[in-house]
Amino acid sequence: MSTGVGSSFEKNGRARSFAAPAPLAHQAIHDTVVGILENQPRGALLDVPAGEGALAARLIEAGFDVRCCDLYPEIFRLDGVDIHQGNLDAELPFDDRSFDYVTCLEGLEHIENPQQAMREFSRLMRPGGHLIVSVPNILNIEERLKWLVYGYTSHFKPITREGRERLRAEHANREEIAAHVNPIGYSELRYILEKYGFEIASVHRDKPKARAWLYWPIVIVIRLIARLTPATKRKERWTEELVSDEILLGGNTLIVHAVLSNVTGS
Repeated sequence: MSTGVGSSFEKNGRARSFAAPAPLAHQAIHDTVVGILENQPRGALLDVPAGEGALAARLIEAGFDVRCCDLYPEIFRLDGVDIHQGNLDAELPFDDRSFDYVTCLEGLEHIENPQQAMREFSRLMRPGGHLIVSVPNILNIEERLKWLVYGYTSHFKPITREGRERLRAEHANREEIAAHVNPIGYSELRYILEKYGFEIASVHRDKPKARAWLYWPIVIVIRLIARLTPATKRKERWTEELVSDEILLGGNTLIVHAVLSNVTGS
């Protein structure tokens, strides 16, 4: 395990020095997360997966006490900050109730068991703590139509044997960094959040799709059908949320801010 990555992370017995960390998620996602947290009281924050450390750098600058964790700590580039090796499909290397905040950007779609990750977040966080997660938005109007036409979305294309080998070659055998294996829509994400004691505080998009206006006729029909659905069914099926601007007219990424209101051991 590495500590003080940058000058102190060693591989093959030799210290490595790194350039400034680059964001592995779109800059607009980081901007949204910082905007959500900037008015919150400062506290202990876990960033997982931390990637190269770009988000962590901004949150440290904002005054948060940041800990970082990633399946591949060797890619971390933020000098002077501890990085822990951890797998979102397993128990993370931190004590119960250690954090006031957890950020998990572009992580859940890469793992086998998102429920395990959410169970860990619930274990690690203090009651009233804030969780921010992002996943590819598979329910915006463009992606819905791609699924209808092709049978898959932009973010979850088939991964052939050849494609998997190509990913491994491009990412030094770290295929988990690039492979999207678990499509999670708003409904699935909300179910998992609520199962492990979280309540959604707000939903955000990274940025609107530039060509969203082309789909307005279809959007109008979808929203009309939603409006004609009985109110009880709209509430049960989260229809209003699913046809909202943030989801139906959202960009590539769905960003959800939730609060741990009920600690559960489910």
